[in-house]
Amino acid sequence: MDLQGGRGRVMSGFSKALRKVEVAVKWDPSPAGQPPTDLDIIAGTYTAGDPYGTAAYLVHFDSRSPDGTIFLNRDSQDGKGFGWDEVMTLELDRLDGRYTRVVVGVVIQQRSAHRTFVNVLNPEVRVREGYNVLAEDDFGSVLGATAAAVAEFVRDESGDWSFRPGLHGFEDDPVVFTRAMGGLGRP
Repeated sequence: MDLQGGRGRVMSGFSKALRKVEVAVKWDPSPAGQPPTDLDIIAGTYTAGDPYGTAAYLVHFDSRSPDGTIFLNRDSQDGKGFGWDEVMTLELDRLDGRYTRVVVGVVIQQRSAHRTFVNVLNPEVRVREGYNVLAEDDFGSVLGATAAAVAEFVRDESGDWSFRPGLHGFEDDPVVFTRAMGGLGRP
């Protein structure tokens, strides 16, 4: 589902020549007496030979990219705290030339209870480069999903990275999502 539909906002459209971007997610904690809600940001990198297939590697809460160009700055397991609960930085300009596509997703952990975005209190995602907000969304167009691809970055032949806005929900096991997220948004 496109960020331009629903309650999402694309701030600058098709952004070119990105260098360092940030994807951030926030949500409110579960009500008292209910299990905590845990959202995780996951990034998959894809090579020119398999841009919509299997990720060359994944970056998530307990891993970082082999070269340190994609990393999680902040991780929350319950949505408690101020501001953005999960923040991932992607230094696209430093990413090895064999990687031509990066997809970033948000997964709802299913440890204590089955949850979709309709069960998450006030979820939001923001994609920005520096102070320039590229897109924001409240997951309103994917309320029945357990995970969603929230950002896609693509490198062109000149080596410049661009942002393709779009929010694509996934209604299956979040582990399966990490294997399938590269195919989401396939042209």
